[in-house]
Amino acid sequence: MKESRINGFTLLEILISIAILSVVLTALYNTFFLSHKALAAVDGTLLKLQESRAFVDILKREIESVIYSRDNSYTVFRMDDRDYYGHQASRLTMSSLSPLTNGMAKINYTTEERDGRLIITKEIKSAFLQPDLYQKTQSNKIDMIEDVQSFTVECKYGNRWVKTWDSALTKNVPNEIRILVTFYISNKETRDNTGRLYVISDIAKPRIGKNL
Repeated sequence: MKESRINGFTLLEILISIAILSVVLTALYNTFFLSHKALAAVDGTLLKLQESRAFVDILKREIESVIYSRDNSYTVFRMDDRDYYGHQASRLTMSSLSPLTNGMAKINYTTEERDGRLIITKEIKSAFLQPDLYQKTQSNKIDMIEDVQSFTVECKYGNRWVKTWDSALTKNVPNEIRILVTFYISNKETRDNTGRLYVISDIAKPRIGKNL
């Protein structure tokens, strides 16, 4: 009569199996982690591009709706060229139409530096305020885009693009205004500028009331 034998795994075989399983699980985890990180970076890039594109579209519509009259002191179109440590930071003030105010609004776009970051802000007030009341009146000031490298507004003067304009001196509004927003898609943890540089641009042509 033969004796029955029970086959099993030795301790060495079990340890080898656990080691192989650990290597496989580590590889799978690293693959998942890298894929998730890459997907998050793509989502951040698309979001930044969408925000910048939406901002440029809004600014373009407001420029195309600018209202200016050389006989009306309430109307204005002024561009100033500024610089923050080598970063272009235009300032734009114009009288235009806005759904946030009744009638004509005075809209001011500027760039502020906060903790080493450039932020484009927008301020809206009624265009009919007296100068002594303008500073005292509460405005609808909001942040439009954060972490930009530059914000440039240029107008075409002859065959050149210039970065300054004052309707109080020129008595008119430019025919073409170019908008450029430059930013990096940077590492959110280190906030460095090792990412890719993006430029969103468009050209606006005032058409509603630039010479009333």
